[in-house]
Amino acid sequence: MEQQKIANFMSAYGKYFPADKMAYIEEGLAKCPDEKYNILATVNFKNPTAITVLSIFFGGWGVDRFMLGQTGMGILKFFTGGLFGILTIIDWFTVGKKAKEWNYQEIAKRL
Repeated sequence: MEQQKIANFMSAYGKYFPADKMAYIEEGLAKCPDEKYNILATVNFKNPTAITVLSIFFGGWGVDRFMLGQTGMGILKFFTGGLFGILTIIDWFTVGKKAKEWNYQEIAKRL
């Protein structure tokens, strides 16, 4: 893939990935054929900021975990009120990182 396309992709979606995985993503994009670039650009990445805000307001109901595909934890948080608020508070500080890791896993599957 062209260096310009890689730079465009990273500038558009770089904030959605963990900082320590950026080199792996750029390396994977460089090896990726141009046909896959269009597929990668259509992947619906989770916005870590939006998920953190949702966690602050609706975390006690497990909305943040449902959005990350963690249905079991979402159900647990829903029925226990976020483990009586403890897991909800922990998620306020960790769900953004989990969203970035989810995004990395999604792109790693496609590269």
